[in-house]
Amino acid sequence: MPITVKQSERDWIIRIDGQATLASAGELKALLLEWLAAGKNLQLDLEGAEDIDIPVMQLLWVAAREAALTGVEITCRASRAAAAALRDSGFAQVPGFPVFGEGHE
Repeated sequence: MPITVKQSERDWIIRIDGQATLASAGELKALLLEWLAAGKNLQLDLEGAEDIDIPVMQLLWVAAREAALTGVEITCRASRAAAAALRDSGFAQVPGFPVFGEGHE
């Protein structure tokens, strides 16, 4: 899973492409912790994600929960595959989780 990050004064953009699996969850966790510490809003770009496994979904859910507690916002764009994986596993309905893939469902 290639991950790219762009940072600005106001927000971060984290883009995940390809297979989002346990193999790269450590890298994603480190980036999410750094983002939370920065206190900026996050634009999560999953439009290039082909598949997302449960450990990665759990990281995203925890990030959304922590964001809600600290007052920062997460917005998200998702591919059909990513939106379907999140919806089918119940993660898209978790309170505080960003709205995924309008028009991609």
